[in-house]
Amino acid sequence: MEEMLKRMTVDDAVQYQLFLISHESEGPEQHREVLQQYIERILTRFAPVLVFYIWQNQPFNLKYKPAKGEIPAHIGGLTKFGDNIEDEWFIVYLIQQITTEFPELAARVDDNDGEFLLIEAADFLPKWMKPENSTNRVFFLHGELCIISMPKSPEEEPWLPAMNPKIPQALMLLSAHPEHFVAAKSIRTAVNKRITGYPEKIQASLHQAHCYVPAGIAAVLRQHPTLVAAAVQAFYLRDLIDLQACRIFKTFSPETRIMTSVTFTKCLYAQLMQQNFVPDRRSGYTLPSRSHTQYKSHELGMKLAHGFEILCSKCSPVSPDSKKHVLNTPLWADFLNSLKKNNYFKGEVEGSAKYLEQLHMAENYFQQSVFKPESSVSMSPGEEILTLLQTISFDLEEFEREAASLPPEDDDSWLEISPDALDHILKEASCTSKATLTSTEEEQKYDLTEVTESMKAFISKVSTHEGAEMPWTLAEACVTFDVDSFTNGLDRILGEIVLLPPPSLKCKTVVNMPFHCF
Repeated sequence: MEEMLKRMTVDDAVQYQLFLISHESEGPEQHREVLQQYIERILTRFAPVLVFYIWQNQPFNLKYKPAKGEIPAHIGGLTKFGDNIEDEWFIVYLIQQITTEFPELAARVDDNDGEFLLIEAADFLPKWMKPENSTNRVFFLHGELCIISMPKSPEEEPWLPAMNPKIPQALMLLSAHPEHFVAAKSIRTAVNKRITGYPEKIQASLHQAHCYVPAGIAAVLRQHPTLVAAAVQAFYLRDLIDLQACRIFKTFSPETRIMTSVTFTKCLYAQLMQQNFVPDRRSGYTLPSRSHTQYKSHELGMKLAHGFEILCSKCSPVSPDSKKHVLNTPLWADFLNSLKKNNYFKGEVEGSAKYLEQLHMAENYFQQSVFKPESSVSMSPGEEILTLLQTISFDLEEFEREAASLPPEDDDSWLEISPDALDHILKEASCTSKATLTSTEEEQKYDLTEVTESMKAFISKVSTHEGAEMPWTLAEACVTFDVDSFTNGLDRILGEIVLLPPPSLKCKTVVNMPFHCF
């Protein structure tokens, strides 16, 4: 059953499960109630981080999952991270922190590659561990990565599973001997390296840019800034039917455009920037000459407006009364009090413009992530946008005044990587790799500097359409290229650098992750 579920795993998606490692004998309904309370407590506890996070495709979400076959009732979720692999590692950080804050919970995380945490630490895994015997052996407990080992001696055979354990068996072992299964330091270090720096790291993944957009979009993003992701994706994945809705803009007229500051993730910004697009002349969207000082802002705003219009063209507004009903529940009052205790408003005076902005964001998060009656259907991004436009008012003249004093936009030179920068990344990766080698791995040492120098010498030789030419003199014949050393080096640092595709390929631009080309 579990192998079948793995084959059905969605591509570019991470799934996570949280189990109570020990609980008193109780009926299914009581167990369900306990897990529902954990969901509310977790989402409330981490709301100060989650409210502001801009997800590429889908947000972190938690739902009650009833018992099915050999899998007990638990809390589960699935997030499609698409082109932004950092969303997946942020979720790993969240899961680690959840098991730290709630030590009675054990968690599993995997994706369509399987146990990707083990892949990250492949150089340090015990020899017995292989893909076929690692199922249900890897958990987070008390904030530490744990691996349920196989028996190494006859004395361990009665209580350690030689075959892949079932989840109830794994949970019993973790509950009885938590300290016995903590993964080796080298394995934990390899995984922790990917999540070190959160939550501060979130800010470094953002990019602020000036965009010339319709005032309605500026007003929507002020209350719900995370909707920028859905708009970018709608534009990025547009088809001919989508563009038919943009011949005449019914929702976001170009006549109301103003300059505003928009916060993207670096991945979303790169996706928007690399798209070549000419708007339909009937749309009313025109661009200044490329030499214009604000050409980039006009182009970004035009693309963003198309994304928002595409979203709204596919749906109708929802009655705003449903939101008012949600905010009149005791659960919202408890949620708001918890936010205040966790310094969510960061000292903003109640009733101030900044306070109200953060309050609206908290309301949206609460409605979508915390308060979700099973009978309700969550709104699509387009429905959210149209519903917000029904309830918010904005002053065009005020937006124009604010445009005169916008904060400076971020430098986007990170979009390009120079040869010197690539050399620096390779040298840093080499130093890090050497520092983590153990005594048993001395025979596997490699020097990335030698690899890069070898590659430079190789590609500096004359080449034709048939390949690299042989040197004409013996003096030039000393150049060698160690293919094994080069490929081994790249394998070890994969994930540390971005390998740029040949310019002949049309690629989806992504940041700090492998390219997807077609």
